[in-house]
Amino acid sequence: MEFYGTLEGIIEASQPMEKIALFEEFWSAYQEGSIDYAPSNIKIFSHPSYGAFCTIVPPRNVPLRKRMSTLEGRQLFLHAIMHIEYSAIDLALDAAYRFRNLPSDFYHDWLSVAADEIRHFLLLNEIANTWGFKYGDFAVHSGLFEAGVVTAHSLLERMAIVPRFMEANGLDANPKFKEKLYPFRTIEGVEKLLLALDVILHDEIDHVSKGSKWLNYALSLPEHNPLSQDYFQILEHFFHAKVPKGAPINIQARKQAGFSCAEIIHLGAQKCD
Repeated sequence: MEFYGTLEGIIEASQPMEKIALFEEFWSAYQEGSIDYAPSNIKIFSHPSYGAFCTIVPPRNVPLRKRMSTLEGRQLFLHAIMHIEYSAIDLALDAAYRFRNLPSDFYHDWLSVAADEIRHFLLLNEIANTWGFKYGDFAVHSGLFEAGVVTAHSLLERMAIVPRFMEANGLDANPKFKEKLYPFRTIEGVEKLLLALDVILHDEIDHVSKGSKWLNYALSLPEHNPLSQDYFQILEHFFHAKVPKGAPINIQARKQAGFSCAEIIHLGAQKCD
């Protein structure tokens, strides 16, 4: 099985279960060492794979999440999380596909992240079945896909923007999601979703940690002088503004994921113990 061509086909697979089946076959071959690494051109993907079954709208037009006490509110909430996890599958695969001639650990790291994101998506999909809808039933935006496109030229920017900013923001959001859901834990599927969010948080600390690892690697390369370009300079260049700050910060999770206390305070935390 050929590495880059197979990954390209998995990324472009237009249906979730097809993508997952193709990845599982590839992942087994990869773990067995049955992979060839023939050189190939690197493709810039012009549209997200989920465009085949999701209606894509500007972020302001995505359906607003309603109260968790209603079935529709829970469906919209779960669908939004499913969309993040599904988008993250392609982003992890794209990192392994796009950035060439790196240490072998890089490819293992991001393929293992893709495997985790698939596992998360399937956990959430089981709950969606219980709640009577499927991924694609509600409109989505393509923000994560677009972040992948605009960072396709740079390992440094990809690691800073995708795992270490966007996914790291999920570390902060996860406890807030659980807090909103907890009062409705006796409703069918909610307890299962709370457990799934625990799994996601645990795994995504590791994913952000991998982002920290490979950002530091990129900063160590001769073309990137870590004395003149740090994490926040990269973010501010990307956003053309000061880094957006969220609150509250999940200090413990971010520390486990490789953030320093100085970075955590810069992001808006009042203190970091």
